[in-house]
Amino acid sequence: MSVTAKEPEKIRIQKNFDQIAWMAMRYSGVLLIPLAFGHMILQDVVVGVHQITTDYAVERMATLGWKLYDIFLLAFAFGHGMNGVRQVFRDYIHNPRSFRIVSSILFVVWLVISVIGAITLLAINPAMGR
Repeated sequence: MSVTAKEPEKIRIQKNFDQIAWMAMRYSGVLLIPLAFGHMILQDVVVGVHQITTDYAVERMATLGWKLYDIFLLAFAFGHGMNGVRQVFRDYIHNPRSFRIVSSILFVVWLVISVIGAITLLAINPAMGR
């Protein structure tokens, strides 16, 4: 007589906003490491703080790649920070409905500022100033 082991049932966990925010915090943290260090190394080490001039900024903003780099840096850093603020609010707001409202407001603020920053960076046309 052989006894067969019954396979465990797979449980599907429905994702909610907190789980998505938790994953976003991890992904943005991992992506921020090369973005922030790359920015710091380029600006402070390769170019040098004393060599950054208006002409350098104009050259940099003329390139779509640098604009996208700055957009990602802005969005991930600000999103990471806003998610941290949301976690601080969690310690002080105990009503689930109120916390959802505050979380939604923080998300909208992050989205609006990130979009405004992206539009601003993409709209910069260094050739117009010359």
